Amino acid sequence: MTWTAPGVTRPGGSLAADERTLLTGLLAWHRSTLLHKCAGLTGEQLAERSVPPSGLSLLGLVRHMAKVERIWFRERFAGQDAPRLHGTAENGDADFEEADPARAAEDYACLLEEQRLADAVVAKASLDDTFTAGGEACSLRFVLLHLIGEYARHNGHADLVRERVDGVTGA
Repeated sequence: MTWTAPGVTRPGGSLAADERTLLTGLLAWHRSTLLHKCAGLTGEQLAERSVPPSGLSLLGLVRHMAKVERIWFRERFAGQDAPRLHGTAENGDADFEEADPARAAEDYACLLEEQRLADAVVAKASLDDTFTAGGEACSLRFVLLHLIGEYARHNGHADLVRERVDGVTGA
Protein backbone atom coordinates (compact mmCIF):
# COMPACT_ATOMS: atom_id res chain seq x y z
CA MET A 1 0.00 0.00 0.00
CA THR A 2 1.28 3.45 -0.89
CA TRP A 3 1.64 5.93 1.96
CA THR A 4 -0.12 9.26 1.57
CA ALA A 5 0.21 12.29 3.79
CA PRO A 6 -2.76 12.45 6.17
CA GLY A 7 -5.32 15.22 6.27
CA VAL A 8 -4.92 17.84 8.98
CA THR A 9 -7.18 20.28 10.72
CA ARG A 10 -5.66 23.68 11.20
CA PRO A 11 -6.20 25.11 14.68
CA GLY A 12 -8.27 28.19 15.30
CA GLY A 13 -7.47 30.64 18.02
CA SER A 14 -8.04 34.03 19.48
CA LEU A 15 -6.87 37.10 17.62
CA ALA A 16 -6.77 39.04 20.88
CA ALA A 17 -5.04 36.62 23.25
CA ASP A 18 -1.94 37.30 25.32
CA GLU A 19 1.41 37.40 23.53
CA ARG A 20 2.47 33.82 24.30
CA THR A 21 -0.86 32.39 23.17
CA LEU A 22 -0.77 34.44 19.96
CA LEU A 23 2.81 33.43 19.11
CA THR A 24 2.41 29.73 19.82
CA GLY A 25 -1.02 29.69 18.16
CA LEU A 26 0.23 31.35 14.99
CA LEU A 27 3.18 28.97 14.84
CA ALA A 28 0.79 26.02 15.24
CA TRP A 29 -1.37 27.38 12.42
CA HIS A 30 1.59 27.80 10.07
CA ARG A 31 2.91 24.34 10.94
CA SER A 32 -0.45 22.80 10.14
CA THR A 33 -0.70 24.81 6.92
CA LEU A 34 2.46 23.17 5.58
CA LEU A 35 1.04 19.76 6.48
CA HIS A 36 -2.28 20.74 4.88
CA LYS A 37 -0.42 21.47 1.62
CA CYS A 38 0.98 17.91 1.77
CA ALA A 39 -2.32 16.17 2.62
CA GLY A 40 -3.41 13.43 0.25
CA LEU A 41 -0.16 13.26 -1.68
CA THR A 42 2.03 10.18 -2.04
CA GLY A 43 5.75 10.14 -1.30
CA GLU A 44 6.41 10.39 -5.03
CA GLN A 45 4.20 13.46 -5.34
CA LEU A 46 5.73 15.07 -2.25
CA ALA A 47 9.23 14.58 -3.70
CA GLU A 48 8.28 16.00 -7.10
CA ARG A 49 10.46 19.00 -7.85
CA SER A 50 8.60 22.19 -8.62
CA VAL A 51 10.67 23.63 -11.43
CA PRO A 52 13.80 21.67 -12.30
CA PRO A 53 16.65 22.22 -11.79
CA SER A 54 15.43 23.66 -8.48
CA GLY A 55 15.42 21.07 -5.70
CA LEU A 56 12.29 22.59 -4.16
CA SER A 57 9.64 20.00 -3.32
CA LEU A 58 7.03 19.60 -0.61
CA LEU A 59 9.04 16.74 0.87
CA GLY A 60 12.12 18.96 0.84
CA LEU A 61 10.14 21.61 2.73
CA VAL A 62 9.01 19.03 5.29
CA ARG A 63 12.62 17.91 5.80
CA HIS A 64 13.87 21.50 5.89
CA MET A 65 11.38 22.56 8.54
CA ALA A 66 12.23 19.53 10.71
CA LYS A 67 15.87 20.64 10.51
CA VAL A 68 14.96 24.26 11.31
CA GLU A 69 12.75 23.28 14.26
CA ARG A 70 15.59 21.19 15.71
CA ILE A 71 18.26 23.83 15.20
CA TRP A 72 16.34 26.75 16.70
CA PHE A 73 14.44 25.13 19.55
CA ARG A 74 16.50 22.15 20.65
CA GLU A 75 20.08 22.94 19.64
CA ARG A 76 20.26 26.70 20.02
CA PHE A 77 17.59 27.61 22.57
CA ALA A 78 17.61 24.52 24.79
CA GLY A 79 21.31 23.73 24.23
CA GLN A 80 20.56 20.06 23.55
CA ASP A 81 23.19 17.93 21.86
CA ALA A 82 21.03 16.71 18.99
CA PRO A 83 22.66 15.59 15.74
CA ARG A 84 21.96 17.80 12.75
CA LEU A 85 19.13 16.62 10.52
CA HIS A 86 19.26 16.48 6.75
CA GLY A 87 22.52 18.16 6.03
CA THR A 88 26.23 18.21 6.61
CA ALA A 89 29.00 20.75 6.29
CA GLU A 90 29.60 19.33 2.82
CA ASN A 91 25.95 19.50 1.76
CA GLY A 92 23.86 22.04 3.63
CA ASP A 93 21.00 21.54 1.14
CA ALA A 94 20.59 17.80 1.70
CA ASP A 95 17.12 18.46 3.12
CA PHE A 96 16.04 19.36 -0.42
CA GLU A 97 18.53 17.50 -2.59
CA GLU A 98 18.20 14.13 -0.86
CA ALA A 99 14.41 14.01 -0.52
CA ASP A 100 13.57 10.34 -1.11
CA PRO A 101 9.94 9.40 -1.81
CA ALA A 102 10.49 6.01 -0.15
CA ARG A 103 11.26 7.83 3.12
CA ALA A 104 8.39 10.33 2.93
CA ALA A 105 6.41 8.80 5.81
CA GLU A 106 9.53 8.75 8.00
CA ASP A 107 10.41 12.35 7.12
CA TYR A 108 6.83 13.47 7.80
CA ALA A 109 6.90 11.70 11.19
CA CYS A 110 10.26 13.31 11.94
CA LEU A 111 8.78 16.78 11.42
CA LEU A 112 5.88 15.97 13.73
CA GLU A 113 8.31 14.72 16.38
CA GLU A 114 10.53 17.81 16.10
CA GLN A 115 7.44 19.99 16.50
CA ARG A 116 6.40 18.01 19.58
CA LEU A 117 9.87 18.28 21.10
CA ALA A 118 10.01 22.00 20.31
CA ASP A 119 6.64 22.53 22.00
CA ALA A 120 7.96 20.75 25.10
CA VAL A 121 10.95 23.13 25.18
CA VAL A 122 8.69 26.17 24.75
CA ALA A 123 6.29 25.01 27.47
CA LYS A 124 9.08 25.09 30.07
CA ALA A 125 10.45 28.51 29.15
CA SER A 126 9.64 32.19 29.37
CA LEU A 127 9.43 34.32 26.25
CA ASP A 128 12.22 36.39 27.83
CA ASP A 129 14.62 33.44 28.27
CA THR A 130 17.72 33.90 26.13
CA PHE A 131 20.66 32.12 24.56
CA THR A 132 23.61 33.46 22.59
CA ALA A 133 23.87 33.03 18.83
CA GLY A 134 26.46 34.76 16.72
CA GLY A 135 27.57 36.74 19.75
CA GLU A 136 24.10 38.20 20.35
CA ALA A 137 21.43 37.40 22.90
CA CYS A 138 18.32 35.84 21.37
CA SER A 139 15.07 35.34 23.22
CA LEU A 140 12.48 32.61 22.91
CA ARG A 141 10.19 35.38 21.66
CA PHE A 142 12.61 35.95 18.75
CA VAL A 143 12.76 32.22 17.99
CA LEU A 144 8.98 31.96 17.83
CA LEU A 145 8.77 35.00 15.55
CA HIS A 146 11.59 33.65 13.38
CA LEU A 147 9.88 30.27 12.98
CA ILE A 148 6.54 31.92 12.16
CA GLY A 149 8.32 33.88 9.41
CA GLU A 150 10.16 30.78 8.18
CA TYR A 151 6.94 28.78 7.91
CA ALA A 152 5.06 31.67 6.32
CA ARG A 153 7.70 32.05 3.61
CA HIS A 154 7.85 28.33 2.91
CA ASN A 155 4.06 27.99 2.99
CA GLY A 156 4.04 30.41 0.05
CA HIS A 157 6.46 28.08 -1.72
CA ALA A 158 4.26 25.11 -0.76
CA ASP A 159 1.23 26.80 -2.38
CA LEU A 160 3.05 27.00 -5.69
CA VAL A 161 4.59 23.53 -5.48
CA ARG A 162 1.24 21.92 -4.64
CA GLU A 163 -0.41 23.63 -7.59
CA ARG A 164 2.38 22.34 -9.85
CA VAL A 165 2.02 18.78 -8.49
CA ASP A 166 -1.71 18.29 -8.88
CA GLY A 167 -3.40 21.63 -9.57
CA VAL A 168 -4.77 22.10 -6.04
CA THR A 169 -4.87 25.74 -4.99
CA GLY A 170 -6.28 27.71 -2.10
CA ALA A 171 -5.90 27.91 1.63
